Amino acid sequence: MVDLGMAVNKCIKYFLFVFNLLFWISGCIILGVSIYLKVNPVFGGLLPGLNLLIAVGTIITVLGFLGCFGAIRESRVMLMLFFVGLLLIFILLVIAGILGAVGVNKIEEWLTEKLLPLRNQSSLFQMFMQKLEEQAKCCGLIHGPSDWGSTVPASCDCRDTTQEFIAKGTFITLGIAFGIAVLMIFGMAFAMTLYCQIGETYATLS
Repeated sequence: MVDLGMAVNKCIKYFLFVFNLLFWISGCIILGVSIYLKVNPVFGGLLPGLNLLIAVGTIITVLGFLGCFGAIRESRVMLMLFFVGLLLIFILLVIAGILGAVGVNKIEEWLTEKLLPLRNQSSLFQMFMQKLEEQAKCCGLIHGPSDWGSTVPASCDCRDTTQEFIAKGTFITLGIAFGIAVLMIFGMAFAMTLYCQIGETYATLS
């Protein structure tokens, strides 16, 4: 009689468990940071994608649990749910990346229409912008000092604009997203491999 635990590749099983544990932790981090930004009076109205991040963080947390449980318990149902969910998130990441690349100009138009000149914004937002300029060593949102209007604050003494600072961060974010996408592909591959091994083992036992 074949032992199910011995028939399934232990390396794949425990690698998938560790992968999903890290996946679950990352989901908790994304969810926590997104909720914090959502309730923050400064960021809440400026980042329209927070609801999507909260949804993604929730899904990742749930999938991480399903993957851990499916790997340890060698549950084909859990592994299939994990695979399908991971594939869905991967597709959403690709779509979000495409929409983000296409919508760069629209974001600039939105910033110009809603936030300029900066002197017309609330005192809370102006304080936030000045603190951001000091820390990031940038000035203004798009055009530099002229974004403030007639009066330019002391924090605005650098050449780079906030948009350029954000653009640099965007490249880093894209790199991280690409790395996550690669990890997702490996996760799906290992999940399906383990799923098939468990199925073959059950077929042998029957």
